[in-house]
Amino acid sequence: MSVKLQPESQERIRVAEIDEARAIQLAMMPRDPLRAGRVEFASKFRPAAEVGGDFLDFFPLDDHSIAFYLGDVVGKGLPAAMYAALVVGSLRGMHKTGTSPPAVLQALNRRLRMRIVPGRYCSVQYGTFCPATSELCFANAGLPRPIHMDRKGCRELGAGGLPSGLFEGASYDGYTARLNPGDAVLFSSDGVTDARNRKGDDFGEQRLLSVCCANARETPEMMLERIFEAVDDFAAGEPQQDDITLAVLKVSQV
Repeated sequence: MSVKLQPESQERIRVAEIDEARAIQLAMMPRDPLRAGRVEFASKFRPAAEVGGDFLDFFPLDDHSIAFYLGDVVGKGLPAAMYAALVVGSLRGMHKTGTSPPAVLQALNRRLRMRIVPGRYCSVQYGTFCPATSELCFANAGLPRPIHMDRKGCRELGAGGLPSGLFEGASYDGYTARLNPGDAVLFSSDGVTDARNRKGDDFGEQRLLSVCCANARETPEMMLERIFEAVDDFAAGEPQQDDITLAVLKVSQV
């Protein structure tokens, strides 16, 4: 026999389910920065709704390299968060020592094409950093290009690429950069550059580059705070339209 719930009870259940989904999503995000010798990896995440479609992780590999991925599912809310969990589960089974970033993204695309969810796909970056050689290697499936900060200034790395799960047979290029002591690299979802003010203007790539250049000497945590402050100042109270996820990899000078 089915029991008809009162609207108040239905709302309490809905809120409890959303809270649990948010807790699960946050559990898939790094809680603390990763520090390995002179290398630090820090991140910050702010969803646009109760739960979001962005995902992120970084972790050491058996060869002492650091691997990372950052992604952005099309859409937002609970359906996007569920698809993000599917993507993270697929990635978790693929990041193995010796597997190149382009090969990881190609394998992810194949898996998502085997489990097609209508209207869902994602942009994602996967990469590795080797402290012994100071070499960053990454591949990009449709996210904003990473920003490399060094003593010469700030510049974008690589290119965009096709989103994962959208096209059969998608392939991805690999990109490399050597990081010197004091260098940093910002990885981000497009929630930063797509943030809007009351006039309908986008925050955009040039503003993000300017904030990075102005704070390149800061710690990764402070750099992340400054970027969020700049976005909030620009938006001036306008509602956040998309999830924002940022990660900074920095090589200390000491």
